[in-house]
Amino acid sequence: MKLNPLRHVLYRLRLAERYLKDAEASLRRKDYRAAVASSQLSAENSAKAVIAFFRIPSWSHDPSPELRELLKEFPIKVRNSAEKLADIVEALAPEHGRATYGEPLMGLTPWDIYKEEDANTALKRAEKALRYSRTILEELGALSN
Repeated sequence: MKLNPLRHVLYRLRLAERYLKDAEASLRRKDYRAAVASSQLSAENSAKAVIAFFRIPSWSHDPSPELRELLKEFPIKVRNSAEKLADIVEALAPEHGRATYGEPLMGLTPWDIYKEEDANTALKRAEKALRYSRTILEELGALSN
């Protein structure tokens, strides 16, 4: 089966959008763990949508190094957005493990860790990540303006 880069870009973008909606719904029902987990996955897939324009993204929950490797490939106009996207993804990446396993050495489950402020912060980062991703992909010609 041949990989269609544009199809994969749009697939990853859909994942990012759906996880963002899930994060918003989780926050509304005060499930802060789920809000953080879905925000992390939204940001991760926002970055992977951009990476997919150039190559198949890795399975890593922190694709920020891949995104930074590609910075020279981006039009100058969106390099700053790509760097900011990488920063967000890097900041949220550890939350994948924490939202899944908690802090075992401290005896904390994921539900013990997160508060409303954590969920709000993660959600805002995921929203920015999706905006950066769309901006970059529009500039690359992968999305119609």
